[in-house]
Amino acid sequence: MSITPEETRPTISVQADEDRLAWLALALTPGLGPRRILEAMRELDEPSRLWDLTLTELEGLRLPAAAAQYLFDGKARQAAEEEWARVIAQGATILTFSCAEYPERLKEIYDPPPVLWVRGKDGLLTRPAMAVVGTRHPSPYGAGVAEMLSRDLAARRLLIVSGMARGIDTCAHKGALAARMPTVAVWGTGIDVIYPKENKKLAEEILATGGAIVSELPMGTFPAPQNFPRRNRIISGLSIGVLVVEASENSGTRVTARCAAEQDRDLYAVPGNVTSKNSWTPNTLIKQGAKLVATWEDVWEDLPSQVRLELEAEAGVASKPEATASLLPEPALGPQEAMVLEILRSDEALQMDEILEMLETQLTSSEVFTALFELEMTGRVRQLPGKNYVRAL
Repeated sequence: MSITPEETRPTISVQADEDRLAWLALALTPGLGPRRILEAMRELDEPSRLWDLTLTELEGLRLPAAAAQYLFDGKARQAAEEEWARVIAQGATILTFSCAEYPERLKEIYDPPPVLWVRGKDGLLTRPAMAVVGTRHPSPYGAGVAEMLSRDLAARRLLIVSGMARGIDTCAHKGALAARMPTVAVWGTGIDVIYPKENKKLAEEILATGGAIVSELPMGTFPAPQNFPRRNRIISGLSIGVLVVEASENSGTRVTARCAAEQDRDLYAVPGNVTSKNSWTPNTLIKQGAKLVATWEDVWEDLPSQVRLELEAEAGVASKPEATASLLPEPALGPQEAMVLEILRSDEALQMDEILEMLETQLTSSEVFTALFELEMTGRVRQLPGKNYVRAL
């Protein structure tokens, strides 16, 4: 099923520029992959010089003979012009590797896509982003955690990127939308071919909320198994980190995690029940060094300082942030926990000995230790180095 275009089809001569057409022509030429296209373009002063090359010069770019002939015969240009017209008719745009708007972070990966097809706000692709990925068959716990974390991170202006697949990907996008923030979906189909079909409404909401749909595949490309593993390198490449929520041992999520490691991206994982097959990948990643994530703060505190400052400045964070969301209702405080919490402050730490002294006539040391443990487990209290305690914000 395709997203119905609302715009009228403009004439190609008004809209197209020669440089982007050259990149598009190479991307549509059979037998050429990202690395070969990028290497060929590095040999040219300007992409548009491609149109002036002889057959011998095209072959001199180390292009296969059939690809060089396809370009020389004008078939590639014709295909590019026709594709450009389809893109414009969809109200979409083309970003090429040499465009100023092409995300710098994506340029860092081994095989960046030479051309991106984009519906929606292409400017989003340069924002600090977190990829949230996982199984297509999540448990209620996994679905809830993915949506909760995505909502809390998006509310703090961190862009949520995922693949809009069933399961965790869908939950991630819905979480960002629940925070009324834009989100980016990277597809393994053309930007006019919704997959899975039941996510048609979600795709429309992403665009209506100022988000974007991105693909490296031409218009009209239908789902093919080989497209999705390759798509995953773009999801991680656009992001500063990848957060994994539930995935089995053989899940495609492992491809994204491997891409993140190869691209030197930070890896985060939500721990799961050891008896569940969907816990294998996140639990294994944590054993291998991924940061364990239970709340948005676990991600936030690990972000580069420059990124945090940028996002906080943008959001105007000068007041108390929202309380951390939870999947379960906040448990009621017992009398001992309430007494301990009463004396703690959020702006000044108290050392264990000070707490024991202040509560000496009311609670035993054992009761204080137990109360602090329970308060930590529910996220109401944080322990700092040296057995110092503060009330959590």
